[in-house]
Amino acid sequence: MSRTGIARTGTAGWVFAPWRGTFYPDGLVQKNELAYASSRLGSIEINATFRGNQKPASFAKWAEQTREGFVFSLKGPQLVTHIRRLKNCEIELANFLASGPLAMGDKLGPFIWQLPPNLSFDAQVLDNFLSMLPHTIPDYIALAKKADERIKHAPYLDATNVGQLRHAIELRHASFDDPAVNDLLARHNVARVITDTAQSPARALTADFAYCRLQGPAHNAATGYQPADIADWASTIGDWTAAGGDVFAYFVHEDKLHAPANAIALRQALGISLPGD
Repeated sequence: MSRTGIARTGTAGWVFAPWRGTFYPDGLVQKNELAYASSRLGSIEINATFRGNQKPASFAKWAEQTREGFVFSLKGPQLVTHIRRLKNCEIELANFLASGPLAMGDKLGPFIWQLPPNLSFDAQVLDNFLSMLPHTIPDYIALAKKADERIKHAPYLDATNVGQLRHAIELRHASFDDPAVNDLLARHNVARVITDTAQSPARALTADFAYCRLQGPAHNAATGYQPADIADWASTIGDWTAAGGDVFAYFVHEDKLHAPANAIALRQALGISLPGD
């Protein structure tokens, strides 16, 4: 019998003051917010890793604070995507991998690489970058061992309980609207981020899982996600999981106040219950 995929819905980050008293119950202390969020959400995208490398202790602490079955996605560092712009970035990539993501164990989910809006498609540059991304633990460790002194600690190489390594990439320049891009991503089993915007409404799958950063809805972003939009996404995601693919869907649109409610509504529309229900 073929495998049914797992869908996880969530948000980008968990520290947002307006969620206190709306998503977070009154009186919940801030140090307990992540644990509470994990009881209602399936995954959270961490942005702190984009700004700079974190410490193994930080990754381990985040993992310890969340329930069993919860996973994080980690945004790749801007030093790789925005400063190096995917070129000559092997050591920067190694430093990131060596900084401690493996300390999350089975809470480690996909890596998400968000390109700057002004970075256009160069087939050779993209292919070279995708070729460096590790999809196996041995490849991950081999690259992490190349880290230099900038991480200020020994490379963290303990992969205990770490599962499948996955990568997604968000392509924001119009030049990536080229069939050759999806072919290249598929060859490397890297998911093209699905954004649900008027500029990029496509729901193309290029890997054995789907990664959505929902910023629309494409037909009317001004109104935010309405029940009909949630139902439409639940239908699409249901088809993907029925075909065996895992799905990570994060609400990252401008209506951040309602992102947790949208994620919970989508999860419930998919028939997924969590301890916080």
